[in-house]
Amino acid sequence: MNFEELTFDEKGLIPAIVQDATTREVLTLAYMNRESLEKSIETGETWFFSRSRQELWHKGATSGNTQKIVEMKFDCDKDAIAVLVKPAGPACHKGTVSCFDASLFQSGEGAASLADYSILLSLEKIIKEREEERPEGAYTTYLFEKGVDKILKKVGEEAAEVIIAAKNRDKEELKWEAADLIYHLLVLLREQDLPFKEVLSVLDKRHEGNPAE
Repeated sequence: MNFEELTFDEKGLIPAIVQDATTREVLTLAYMNRESLEKSIETGETWFFSRSRQELWHKGATSGNTQKIVEMKFDCDKDAIAVLVKPAGPACHKGTVSCFDASLFQSGEGAASLADYSILLSLEKIIKEREEERPEGAYTTYLFEKGVDKILKKVGEEAAEVIIAAKNRDKEELKWEAADLIYHLLVLLREQDLPFKEVLSVLDKRHEGNPAE
């Protein structure tokens, strides 16, 4: 489209809402000018305009936490952009998956936000570091050193424990066993060099094909 159709503010900026293309979690709110918007489209990665430094900046240029653009959309008033991305790491400079990790209000007791699930991505990152660094005495190091057969055995054992806890209607035991199963499954995915986001992508595609499932 012609950029002239978009409505930039008096400073030549337009807000860009960045979302994870798989989870749809809002990662950050930044601003683009025409040049950063053009660079984003040309490179396929997010570029923004820093209002404090008054300069363009490429997300992940120093941290490596780049954001590969899947789709860019604009709203009905053409004065805001939604950028769906596949992030290579945390969006926030504090190291969190999203800049929006502090709750201001939640409706309903025990309601969960998407940020609550960021522990899965954090755990995946830690497991990756354990595989690469192999710190002595770490259980994850032990699993990787023993190899895929040991990891598969643990996945099977934890799955069986989940079944037993569920059959016993023991919610307290079930949540602990489920956590163990998820951890060992993430270790297996790492051993197989399969990013967790690819599993989420499959679930997302299935949901699009049959939202009732």
